[in-house]
Amino acid sequence: MASVLEVIYLIFNEGYAATAGDDWIRPALCDEALRVGRILAELAREDSEVHGLVALMELQASRLHARTDANGRPVLLADQDRSRWDPLLIRRGLAALSRAAALAEALDGALGPYALQAALAACHARAHRAEDTDWPRIVALYDALAQVNPSPVVELNRAVAVGMAFGPQAGFAIVEALAADPALARYHWLPSVRADFLAKLGRRAEARSEFERAAGMTQNTRERELLLLRAGEMGARD
Repeated sequence: MASVLEVIYLIFNEGYAATAGDDWIRPALCDEALRVGRILAELAREDSEVHGLVALMELQASRLHARTDANGRPVLLADQDRSRWDPLLIRRGLAALSRAAALAEALDGALGPYALQAALAACHARAHRAEDTDWPRIVALYDALAQVNPSPVVELNRAVAVGMAFGPQAGFAIVEALAADPALARYHWLPSVRADFLAKLGRRAEARSEFERAAGMTQNTRERELLLLRAGEMGARD
C-alpha cells in the first residue's frame, strides 16, 4: 500500500508543480491522481493514510485555479487570490482529513506522513487571508512530520515555516545548516528559499545570485522565468 500511495502522490505532484516543460501546472495529472485516490479510499476505508493522501490532494488541488495568472505565469501562495480556491475541494479535503484523524486515533493516535501533510495544507485552507495563516501551528506540524518522515526536504520546508513564524533570521539559520547536504545539491528550491531569506534580510546582491542559481537548476520554463524575475527585482549587479 505504501508504494501505491507513493506512486499516486508522485503523479499528483507532477501535475501540481511540473518538473520540466513549458507549463507550471498539469491539471489533468492532478485530476487522474485524485480519481485513483478516491477509488482507493472506497476500497481501503479503514486505512488512515489512504484518507490522509486523498485529503492532501483535495486540499492542494483546491488552489490550482489560483496558482497561475491569465498568461500561465506562476502565482506564489502568499499572492494568490483565495476567492479562486475551490470551496468544494476544501470541504472534501477537510472531511477526508477528519476521517484519517479518526482512524489514526482508533489505532494509536499518531498521524502518518500524508495525514500530517494534509493537516499542513488545511492550515492554509482555513486562512481566508495569507496574514491569517497559523504559522506556529505549521511549524509544530513540520516538527511532527520530521519525526515520522525525516528528510532534508521536510527540513527545508520547516525552515520556511520557522521564518514565517519567528522571523527570517531563524529560518535562514536552518537553511544554512542544509547548504552542504548532498541530497539537496541539485534541488533548486534550496537556493530559491535561501534567496528569499536573503532578500528579507536586506542582502539583495546575494539574493540575486541565489535566485539566478536556482533558475539555472530548474527544468521548468515558467519556474525559471519567475526566478529570473525575482532576481531582477533585487536590482542590478554591482
